[in-house]
Amino acid sequence: MDLRIQQLTHLHAAYAECRMIRQRVFIDEQQVPVELEWDEADKTAIHLLASVDGQPAACARVLTDGHIGRMAVLAQWRGKGVGEALLQQAVQICRQLKVSHARLSAQTHAIAFYARAGFVVCSAPYLDANIMHVDMQLELV
Repeated sequence: MDLRIQQLTHLHAAYAECRMIRQRVFIDEQQVPVELEWDEADKTAIHLLASVDGQPAACARVLTDGHIGRMAVLAQWRGKGVGEALLQQAVQICRQLKVSHARLSAQTHAIAFYARAGFVVCSAPYLDANIMHVDMQLELV
């Protein structure tokens, strides 16, 4: 498996593949309303696109304040290490941004995934886009 992760801006041609992944995972699979998925933060975020053997597999974005979000892995690549590699890259970007903590909003079914990477729950559960979430953070300093 040839896994590659690119860093992109929203102006890069490959950003369309990030949008396709988010469309399939969040809007189509999880029924997130379209108006909640796309926001102004996409214009300033560092976008990550994971490809396996040249095919888009997963995406995420990192905001300059250390928030990791919009992490999505296409169904056929789940459980194969793609998400873990993508999260490690996102955390590395947070370190480069010199923030004290990497932060994210995790769907509750994914808490164990993020916990394996060292993230800890730091909020009560809450509803976002009709899906239960918790805030999680990873201390970087």
